[in-house]
Amino acid sequence: MIEAIVGSEGAERVLLFLAARNSGYPREIAASWSMDVSTVQNQLLRMERDGLLVSRTVGRTRVFEFNPRYAFKDEVRALLNKALTQLPPGVQEQLTLNRKRPRRTGKPL
Repeated sequence: MIEAIVGSEGAERVLLFLAARNSGYPREIAASWSMDVSTVQNQLLRMERDGLLVSRTVGRTRVFEFNPRYAFKDEVRALLNKALTQLPPGVQEQLTLNRKRPRRTGKPL
């Protein structure tokens, strides 16, 4: 969809994931799109170097999110949110599902 603007399909998928969940780490992003972790890491590091993303360490995990000081953050987020609405419903649901661990057996919904 926006691959022509961001340069590659990998970059597009990383940005769509971050737009849907606000933050993420390489292995999580790679698993959601069935991509190589190294591809995701390279894209994240490039975007961090260019100022679009920032990272922080949570335990031993490096979590990436949009840089709040990036000059075009609002415009980029608006473009990505529009692109998210164009994805098939199953992909949208997969991206927005933010479960970190399984639900306890017998716990009511």
